[in-house]
Amino acid sequence: MPRYMRWLVYIAIAAVLAAWLSTTAHRSGQIAHSDTEATERMADQQLATCQLDPGQQEADPHMDRPAQEHTYRRLTPEEERIIVHKGTEPPFSGEYDRHFETGVYCCRRCGAMLYRSRDKFQAHCGWPAFDDEISGAVNRTPDADGRRTEITCANCGGHLGHVFTGEKLTPKNERHCVNSLSLSFTPHDQVQYGRAIFAGGCFWGVEHLLQQQPGVLETTVGYIGGSSENPSYEQVCRGTTGHAEAVEVMYDPLRVSFEQLARLFFEIHDPTQADGQGPDIGTQYRSEIFYTDEAQQQTAKSLIAELKERGLNVVTHVTEAGKFWPAEDYHQDYFKRRGRAGGCHFRRNLW
Repeated sequence: MPRYMRWLVYIAIAAVLAAWLSTTAHRSGQIAHSDTEATERMADQQLATCQLDPGQQEADPHMDRPAQEHTYRRLTPEEERIIVHKGTEPPFSGEYDRHFETGVYCCRRCGAMLYRSRDKFQAHCGWPAFDDEISGAVNRTPDADGRRTEITCANCGGHLGHVFTGEKLTPKNERHCVNSLSLSFTPHDQVQYGRAIFAGGCFWGVEHLLQQQPGVLETTVGYIGGSSENPSYEQVCRGTTGHAEAVEVMYDPLRVSFEQLARLFFEIHDPTQADGQGPDIGTQYRSEIFYTDEAQQQTAKSLIAELKERGLNVVTHVTEAGKFWPAEDYHQDYFKRRGRAGGCHFRRNLW
């Protein structure tokens, strides 16, 4: 083959090879671009999910919620900056700095009750100040630098502010410095408390153990289920009035349910003992749940049926609640005021 023809062949082969390489590179670029777009779309979806308001995200069926399922309130950008990203509002700018109405201050995001108005005081610091929180409603975590202690909502983890001690501004010597935008206020006559009444022997021990449950706001020991009005402790002890020693529980339904309280009640006394608990014998020490609505009645009966299926001969009565008479002051918070636990009741697992 003449030399010039061989060069023509080489040139043709080179042209074909160059065209093939160009096509391959273009296709590779398309694939790479497609993969990049897919990755970016996935990242965008994940980011969008992370940025959703908690109430918009799908509920995790394995989450151990303390009470009913609850959807968080949608936050404004400024509320999110403070509650989610732990920001601070400017001093003297919040609506609750000089606010002193009677009621309850709740978490703005989840609605859990955090502070009572009776514990609020004027600290002149520029932010709402409280010298006490509702028991178990606020968590404390030292800041990374160790200089301050952050306070957060125990129910949803929302940032509230910081707590300071040793300032001697009140007898309790504590100041919860809280952002107004972390709070929402509910007037006293609009607060939706849960109410439950349990009788299970000496009310000192029952009250003490119920007070340990997160979500319990207040407890009152007293008398219920009898025939006479405003009975005294001595009258009830004689066993002639028909009353039972009982504990009235006021609770936050967002943090604990009636069913949880009822389960706890069965675990802190002996529901198989009739007209007494341990050495305390008499009808005033009987096991009884006094329901305030049909839902409580059905829950109590359902739990009793479940325990009977487990082999327990439960004798607990389920009765509609009548008038509850608070006991004498010296019975209230009996073990708490003495700084020790009671020995007449203890908890054992039934479920």
